[in-house]
Amino acid sequence: MHRLGEAFIPGLGGCEIGNRPVDFHFDVLRSFGAVIEKLPTGTRLSAPDGLVGAKIELPYPSVGATEQVLLSAVAAQGVTELRGAAIEPEIVDLIAILQKMGAVISVDTDRVIRIEGVKVLKGFTHRALFDRNEAASWASAALATGGDIFVGGASQVEMMTFLNVFRKVGGGFDIADDGIRFFHPGTQLQPVVIETDVHPGFMTDWQQPLVVALTQAQGLSIVHETVYEQRFGFTDALNQMGAQIQIYRECLGGNPCRFGQRNFNHSAVISGPTPLKGADIRVPDLRGGFSHVVAALAASGTSNVSNVQLISRGYERFIQKLEDLGADFQFEA
Repeated sequence: MHRLGEAFIPGLGGCEIGNRPVDFHFDVLRSFGAVIEKLPTGTRLSAPDGLVGAKIELPYPSVGATEQVLLSAVAAQGVTELRGAAIEPEIVDLIAILQKMGAVISVDTDRVIRIEGVKVLKGFTHRALFDRNEAASWASAALATGGDIFVGGASQVEMMTFLNVFRKVGGGFDIADDGIRFFHPGTQLQPVVIETDVHPGFMTDWQQPLVVALTQAQGLSIVHETVYEQRFGFTDALNQMGAQIQIYRECLGGNPCRFGQRNFNHSAVISGPTPLKGADIRVPDLRGGFSHVVAALAASGTSNVSNVQLISRGYERFIQKLEDLGADFQFEA
């Protein structure tokens, strides 16, 4: 819309892990003066007179909506003030890129970001932040399979919350300048209580792969999901493989969340250790699918996992990496 005055977005799919309303994005764009038209084939957005800075407060610190505000405000006329912003490392990384391009952006306390619109943005050179979700996924894979994995490019600062939980479970890690080594030290894994949250909390995308490892911990672990209300569908396949995971509507963490009293199954209790056995599984979503493949590698016997192409949406060269790690599998395209 900055360049052409309009844009068109076709109808898109995605992982069925809960409600992810695009209304956040559309409401943001309307605040800047955009016109939104919902058509049978998608959505048309237009701003023939350009976007204008606005005061915006997000009802939830959504990463995507915060990025939407930044990209809209950076070339809009005037100043934009965003309250309730997400402050994930990926947001800070985007702000760093935009600043290199000529933007004027300040991050204040209490999740407030101010953006002064500029007329010209220029090119930039930047090394993108590593994928924290993929790093945590391979770390959990090492723990679940009794393995040892070095994740190149992973950084301690952005992974601190995960590293604390990983250590409490009993996982080992060595931090180097060029990455982090994650490994199972050979001792009994310990149960933990986890509540997912926005940064600097425990990321929602970290819990699914870690749940596989928690099936091998001694005792009861609790995972309270506060970001997405339908993120435990993947546990059905784990139970089929021998895990003992019970799902509850109650907020089983230390704090009540926005899903409490709304009949959403958003808490899980994992009893362990339980041996896993092979099964036939269909990948339901990105992180759940990764978890199923890891569970299949940790299980005795043979598993048939279908719809694995979905996993490649979030894991670059996924099949190649499994081969490099020595996984015993056959892939049929």
